[in-house]
Amino acid sequence: MSEKVLKIGILKNGTIGSSLLLAFLMDERAESTRISVHEVTSGAKMHPPEICTKTMEDLLKWGPELIIMSSPNAALPGPKAAREMAGNIPTIVISDAPAKKSIDEIKEKNMGYILVNCDSMIGARRPFLDHIEMSIFNSDLLKVLAITGALQVIAEELNKVILDMLEVRTPVLPNIIIDANKATEAAKFSNPYARAKAIAAFEIAATVSRLTAKACFQLKERSDYMPLLAAAHEMMRNAALMCDKAREIEKSNDTVIRRPHHAKKQIFLSKIGLNDKEE
Repeated sequence: MSEKVLKIGILKNGTIGSSLLLAFLMDERAESTRISVHEVTSGAKMHPPEICTKTMEDLLKWGPELIIMSSPNAALPGPKAAREMAGNIPTIVISDAPAKKSIDEIKEKNMGYILVNCDSMIGARRPFLDHIEMSIFNSDLLKVLAITGALQVIAEELNKVILDMLEVRTPVLPNIIIDANKATEAAKFSNPYARAKAIAAFEIAATVSRLTAKACFQLKERSDYMPLLAAAHEMMRNAALMCDKAREIEKSNDTVIRRPHHAKKQIFLSKIGLNDKEE
């Protein structure tokens, strides 16, 4: 009898940092024999809500057994409308801090959620944000998510559900808000100063959205909002630089933990020393 292959559908409405590499958090070398992943995206747009429901329609045609939904602020009408269509398919919502307003509704639908506090909103005003600034911000944010451990939390939680379903158990869906402590615990820093830098970077990144939200939605004069937008992006840049320093400390001590997936078993292996064998 052949082993079960789990069909995982990823729905991306709009973009957050945590959504950029979702498929690769489950299969980083494209070698897994236990999962099949299909992504549907609405690109940058989430409005009107019909954009989100159309992507869900397209995903459901593929017949996913597990759905992962990512979007900024999952409490918005578009992502909420898409959730109404998931039915009884196990579903996990991945979003940012403003999505906390949707937690009760997500739970009522028996869905799981992973909300990432440091996944802050970009400075999306035309006089400031062009495609280059957008790319730089997201590259800095991705580094923060990776090195602080936020992506490790997401990878671990998704893999728990995947293993449950592969072994024909009722999956326990996550109900998690990722803060600095939870992220850096998952990162398993060996050096306390490296972890302290990662915590500082996470908290700086989490504060970025306070500035970008004010600059994007409250301030009207260009002379008022432009300095805040620039400041917010400088904060994310410095958070990324601090993460670089944290990882360099771990590298200098040969204590970087690596957790590749086993291609056939879909479990995490682990190693620390660069020349160690993963087990």
